[in-house]
Amino acid sequence: MIISLLYIMKSGATAEIGVIGNDGVCGYGLFLGGDSMPSRAIIQSAGDGFRMKAKDVKAEFALGGLFQNLLLRYTQALLTQISQTAVCNRLHAVEQQLCRWLLLSHDRLDSNKLVMTHDLISNMLGVRREGVTLAAQKLAKRKLIKNVRGTITVIDRLGLEEAVCECYKVVNNEYNRLLGRGISRSFG
Repeated sequence: MIISLLYIMKSGATAEIGVIGNDGVCGYGLFLGGDSMPSRAIIQSAGDGFRMKAKDVKAEFALGGLFQNLLLRYTQALLTQISQTAVCNRLHAVEQQLCRWLLLSHDRLDSNKLVMTHDLISNMLGVRREGVTLAAQKLAKRKLIKNVRGTITVIDRLGLEEAVCECYKVVNNEYNRLLGRGISRSFG
């Protein structure tokens, strides 16, 4: 399962600020004491997940210990991802942003196929659809992905890792440092 954390502007424009997979937790505002967040969580790709009642999460978190520690370390890793996404979206080319987004999504799926239209990806990245289409064509020409109407298949994961900006590795290294494992399928 992939959950996108989206920020929605008054105009209706959206941008993805983070992604959560079966490696994470949605609703961190709850245990941080805020009860709600200004972002919206949308299921991007179906899959399995667990659901806990808010009162149970709060009660267990209040006890301290391993559960609290794990949630706090995960939240720090997620904040790194959110911050790095903002930097990436501001400073890097659409092709690099797309590589980062594909790798983050691929890390959270059990498949090489991502069912996602260019229009939806453009909303996630906060860029024009034409920019995503052009970037995807370049990646397909380099045989890193296969791009067929609504489905992107990762063909050369290592090639994508070589093409991505440093933002992906920063996020992966922080997940590894804080949670004792990398989220990537090939970074050590």
